[in-house]
Amino acid sequence: MNMRDALKKRSNFLAKIRQFFSQNEVVEVQTAKLLNQPITDIYIDSIAVKINGEFNLQTKYLHTSPELEMKKLLANGSGNIYQICSVFRDNEQGDSNFNEFMMLEYYRLDFDLHQLMQDVEKLLRHLGFEGDLVKLSYADAFAKFANIDILNTDFAQLKVVAKNYGLCTDFAWIEDLQILLFTHLIEPKLADFPLCFIFDYPQQQAALAKISGQVARRFELYIFGVEIANGYDELQDAKAYKQRFQREIDKRAILGKQQFELDEDFLSTLKTPLPQCSGVAIGIERLLSVKCGL
Repeated sequence: MNMRDALKKRSNFLAKIRQFFSQNEVVEVQTAKLLNQPITDIYIDSIAVKINGEFNLQTKYLHTSPELEMKKLLANGSGNIYQICSVFRDNEQGDSNFNEFMMLEYYRLDFDLHQLMQDVEKLLRHLGFEGDLVKLSYADAFAKFANIDILNTDFAQLKVVAKNYGLCTDFAWIEDLQILLFTHLIEPKLADFPLCFIFDYPQQQAALAKISGQVARRFELYIFGVEIANGYDELQDAKAYKQRFQREIDKRAILGKQQFELDEDFLSTLKTPLPQCSGVAIGIERLLSVKCGL
């Protein structure tokens, strides 16, 4: 494929995404990419940049996703919104991980997790994705493919399982071991499915999703075994966000990673809580690669 044809395919693909949201009255937004605060997530690192060197040298951070800035809009009454933008992450390695990539992120008010999964499927069908759709809970996937009761197997027992598979067991938290086992035992099985949602992750992997009993109300989408999207039934109030942020900051300290302050600006915005909503982040390049070979 020549350069012109590749560019046209990419442009048409993005136009179809925008058409889908226009038809569903989801409004496109653009939020700041250069932020005062870095992300606190233990697994994601922000890229720092120096600005205004001739006046008063400052450190800013390129956004790793538009999530928090979009949630400020949601808290102020934006309604259903989406954004297509470049995001930036430090210390990324691997064939499918990049320091800069394109993300689609969108939020649907009054949607629960399963309604959002249905909506994502509608988007994929609109974009021309075909094939059967499979939905498996995280627990069902482990039971089906590895014969492991993942929600009721404690840290010590999981270390024995990992050791039996010749995998590393040197982890401080159970969620890291769960993720490793999922990567080695479950993800390869998902390559057989054209479209697959894995939902209801262990509560230790909640990130910024609501928790119900043993599970976090979140999902990931896989297309022929390639992780494409990550969706949450979103937390709503400042107290819950503060607790999650502080947990990540504490974990970064334990691992000797760089420390950051709480994002008080974001927390102050949530004096008016988020409306009930679910949101999803989708990797555009991965979608393009699977659908168009770009």
